Amino acid sequence: MSLFAVNILLAFVWCGLSDTFTLNALFSGYLIGFGALWLTQPLYGAPGHYFVRMIRAAQLALFFLYDLLVSSLRVAWDVLTPQDLSSPRILEMPLDVKSDLEILLVTNLISLTPGTLSLDVSPDRKTLYVHAMFGDDPDQVIYDLKSGMETMVRRLFEE
Repeated sequence: MSLFAVNILLAFVWCGLSDTFTLNALFSGYLIGFGALWLTQPLYGAPGHYFVRMIRAAQLALFFLYDLLVSSLRVAWDVLTPQDLSSPRILEMPLDVKSDLEILLVTNLISLTPGTLSLDVSPDRKTLYVHAMFGDDPDQVIYDLKSGMETMVRRLFEE
């Protein structure tokens, strides 16, 4: 059984012991189970990549939430002010991620962020076409996307 499945099982055991089957109790049980598995990993010789991957997934989620907030405020400011600050552009972003899952995650996270939209991936899967609402400095937009979303996704899936 994988450590993730054991962690989920521990979360449900926690809900059963606390007699509270809510999302908050399930999340708390997951965190307590994660801590218990991390503390006891020398006993069963578990590889540490599960723990690293879960921490990196949490970092990606927090980074995305921060980026979502900042870009939402920027788009809202542009919509609410009388002057038009946007300069839409279609950009070609070279991709460093290789697998289908990594490309899917990068494109979806970019599309979910207000002000950017993933349009297409080139047939050779080396270029992503992105529509940026604020593309006045295309090199900076590409740098921000590559050093942000793509780097976090690549870190999540590296062994």
